[in-house]
Amino acid sequence: MQLFQSGDRFWRSLTKLTQVAKLLTHLFHQASVQQLSILFTFAIEEYGDIDVYTANFRPLKATLSGLPDRVFMKLVVSAKTNQVVGLHMCGEDSAEVVQGFAVAIKVGLTKAQFDSTVGIHPTSAEEFVTMRTPTRKIRNSSSGGKTDSEAKAAA
Repeated sequence: MQLFQSGDRFWRSLTKLTQVAKLLTHLFHQASVQQLSILFTFAIEEYGDIDVYTANFRPLKATLSGLPDRVFMKLVVSAKTNQVVGLHMCGEDSAEVVQGFAVAIKVGLTKAQFDSTVGIHPTSAEEFVTMRTPTRKIRNSSSGGKTDSEAKAAA
């Protein structure tokens, strides 16, 4: 019964475009994958200039236990408004971590507000609020509306 109630609540929430645009998704796989975002191509169309922040690391928990596990995280930020428009994570505990950030992104938190936030400790979630340098900047070119990708060295 609860499954049907959850499904009904899910589909009712899809009636608003903003609900569809920022839908939390989960890929059930050996490495947990979470995203809270519109598709990358739609983000470029909707926001134009995009800054992408990424982190790829071995979490402390894996380092101490000797496990080879890694975590990949990505923030997608509108360069014009500084609003975080997407958040992605692949790794252990990603379901809980991304769900924790869902409200912040839904209400339009900016990158500056992310930077001034104390991370959820002691999880990998802390990394989301310590990403300072964009690893990619995608800018709309003034001729023809094509996108130009500019890669920077990862911090």
